[in-house]
Amino acid sequence: MSDSVRVRFAPSPTGYLHVGGARSALFNYLFARHHAGTFILRIEDTDRNRFVDNALDEIYESLTWLGITWDEGPGKGGSFGPYIQSERLHLYKKHVEQLVDDGHAYYCFCSSERLARIREEQEKSKTKIGYDRHCLSLSKEEVKVKCAAGEPYVIRFRMPSGRTIKFNDFIRGDIEYQSDILDDFVLLKTDGYPTYHLANVVDDHLMEISHVLRGDEWIASTPRHVLLYEAFGWEPPQIAHLPVILSSTGGKLSKRKGAASVMDYQRAGYLPEALVNFLALLGWNPGNDREKMTIEELHGSFSLEKVSPKAAVFDEQKLEWMNGLYMAERPVPVLTGELLPLLVAGGVVGSEFEDLPYLEKVIGLLRERSKRLTDLVDAARYFFVDPESYEEKADRKHFTAENAGYLQTLKEKLESLPEFSKAELETALRTTAEALGVSTGKLIHPVRLAVSGVSFGPGLFDLLELAGRERVLRRIDVAVAYITKKNGLE
Repeated sequence: MSDSVRVRFAPSPTGYLHVGGARSALFNYLFARHHAGTFILRIEDTDRNRFVDNALDEIYESLTWLGITWDEGPGKGGSFGPYIQSERLHLYKKHVEQLVDDGHAYYCFCSSERLARIREEQEKSKTKIGYDRHCLSLSKEEVKVKCAAGEPYVIRFRMPSGRTIKFNDFIRGDIEYQSDILDDFVLLKTDGYPTYHLANVVDDHLMEISHVLRGDEWIASTPRHVLLYEAFGWEPPQIAHLPVILSSTGGKLSKRKGAASVMDYQRAGYLPEALVNFLALLGWNPGNDREKMTIEELHGSFSLEKVSPKAAVFDEQKLEWMNGLYMAERPVPVLTGELLPLLVAGGVVGSEFEDLPYLEKVIGLLRERSKRLTDLVDAARYFFVDPESYEEKADRKHFTAENAGYLQTLKEKLESLPEFSKAELETALRTTAEALGVSTGKLIHPVRLAVSGVSFGPGLFDLLELAGRERVLRRIDVAVAYITKKNGLE
């Protein structure tokens, strides 16, 4: 198999690449890498009515960010190009004419109005829905005359009657369809573009695709493809339909039902390694209890035999948990490079910020408590920007009149410290609390709120040491003034 595996991911540029499509791309990629095969990117842009500007760029950007690199395709070239279907129209025209010549397809000149009327009548009479073969009996001469007159047409596949169409799905086993429930589907549209069915089969054959791994929504299309392969006299590739992905709130995850784009997850602060790891486990299991796996480990372990036909649930909480694992082990300098643009975009630091050693210390203190890069942006803000307000509930509880005096006393103690270190800070706070005859909590909570604006975060003495003497004393001053005014003590 290692010498023959050729798989493809063939998205349509009708919108962003959502995570369901990314899972399909990933499974094809992992299958190719496991068997030392070839992973192809093919763009299926024949549905011109749904074409979205810039969608192609986002598809490329999404796959590149995930690390899903293609061996052949746009930007890479290859011996089987072009890899964009709108550049292959001559091939589809040639092959559909072959089907017409062999009696497997025919010209249809029925108007959309007639087709709509026929469908309405079928629905009323509760008969089989589909084309009534009105144009099947047209002679070659009649077709020639109509074409010469410029009448619009489509070319339809001639569905054989009374056939049992069988195919083997690598994941689901043998599947059968009766041809009599299928109609004469369109192969070539009036605009000269092929339908998905024709372009898909022609391209998979000409590009020597060995295995087709795609979503289970295409199962119902497969009997049509099997008949097309048969009509052309071609051997079909091995087919595997991947399990559906369900939303955690129920229903199939899809673009139309709230599935986020890959780049939305990037913008939300997820790491590509975590998203890839998570997507790999949606419908596939390595056969043990392992969940966190590097891309190299996924390459080595992936197999279709371990893909389940059962639906998988997209659990964002689990994705966030997994992302936290990757965040915790990511080298601080790497995180720094990834976080700095987000801090600039969020207005936390200016574009000229250069104190990377300080930023690295902030990240080192906060990353184990952060699940996403955006969490780090939020958590790191008070290390760079003085609080403009205070957490409401903590404000009511800890910024009392008596605490203004306690904070002032502590501030005077901190001003005289010979060294603004974690050990010295802890000693100063505890001795101040003892001198005031109060618990350490009476100082710990107000000073944290004064310095950070919130009631949670890393260890207080780590926070104070890193924030530095000047910043800490200034913020305590501001908090004391705020408490004084709030409590009418001026």
